[in-house]
Amino acid sequence: MEPFVAVLATLDTKEGEAQYLRDVLAELGHPTRIVDVGLRATELADPERDVPADVVAHAAGASLADLREHTRRDRAMAEMAAGAGLLLRVWHGAGQLSGVLAVGGNQGTEVAAAAMRPLPYGVPKVIVSTVASGNVRGYVGDSDVTMMFSVADLLGGPNAVTAPVLRGAAAAVAGMVAAGRPAPPPGARPLVAATAFGNTHAAVTAAIDRLRADGVETVAFHASGACGSAMERLVAEGAFAGVLDLTTHELLGEIEPADIYTPVRPGRLTAAGERGIPQVLAPGGCEYFCFGAEETIPPHLRDRPVHHHNSHNTNVRAGAAELDRLGALFALRANAATGPTTVLVPLLGWSQIGSPGGILHDPEANAAFVARLRGDLAPHVEYRELDLSINDPRFAVAAAEALLRHLSARVSAAVT
Repeated sequence: MEPFVAVLATLDTKEGEAQYLRDVLAELGHPTRIVDVGLRATELADPERDVPADVVAHAAGASLADLREHTRRDRAMAEMAAGAGLLLRVWHGAGQLSGVLAVGGNQGTEVAAAAMRPLPYGVPKVIVSTVASGNVRGYVGDSDVTMMFSVADLLGGPNAVTAPVLRGAAAAVAGMVAAGRPAPPPGARPLVAATAFGNTHAAVTAAIDRLRADGVETVAFHASGACGSAMERLVAEGAFAGVLDLTTHELLGEIEPADIYTPVRPGRLTAAGERGIPQVLAPGGCEYFCFGAEETIPPHLRDRPVHHHNSHNTNVRAGAAELDRLGALFALRANAATGPTTVLVPLLGWSQIGSPGGILHDPEANAAFVARLRGDLAPHVEYRELDLSINDPRFAVAAAEALLRHLSARVSAAVT
């Protein structure tokens, strides 16, 4: 079967839009298969090719009638998402799926996004949605889903406002499919993951330079919840030979879940340890919680020192009690590692604003983390304290060289 673009829609309300997307994609030379993810069976325009809602429900092990009549709506839609997601993964595994394009309101967007998220990175995934101008983190998660705001409601088929948006979305998917995925360069160098923040930028860039000097390439992930979770996912899939986790702020989100960088997926600092690859850990960015605009700071934290990063991001100092808990969690995750693990603590500060002269510098609060971490770490975890701030070039070099040492030992062990 010729590879096709799957078009996901609730056909009882979005049939006109789905058919329009099919027509545009056909014009651009891409076959389609429409997948009905709604709860009400609708007659298909091309029953030989398209997938009805009852087949989607069956793929999830459910009955469409039961989902529609006897299941709470949110759970019913979750089942439809599971069924659609399974079909997408089967088609992708068989080399039949070239991309996914969806159109929906709140419910359709939820179903489509949940179905798309498990697909590998690089598979084109686009959703035209009425909710795309709001906070879409819950829909996108740590996947590479692209969302386009429909501007007007998706109702009654394309119109003067929505048709250009829908056409643009179809063209975007067509372009993504045509571009394909780049082939890895011949003789590719070892690849490691690193985590970064604006407040740890100097440390990470200096460490990357040191790694590159030894022939190691680095992919940096912004420690913003979604990126850290994406890194964990890729590490679990075997994409990296090691991890330079200098910016572990996201773990603090498990202590204060209101932090906007709470990991999208639970379990930061776990994938490298479970896979047994070398990792170097540091408490970069762990001095402070991240919230949105100033009014989003929880009341119980409003008497703390605050750094106004920008109008949508405020950083609030973490106290000794929270950092004691963080030290315990940090040690728990490091202790569980099955591969070589080094923990480096820059005693003078863990970020630009948390180092001497910074508005969030508080050595006494940091000391609670250090004491707990030092006491809880298992003997097999290498632990070092450096009388430096994290952005001191000497700290960056020490972290990079620790990882290089582990990588070299791993290569030597494999050879012998």
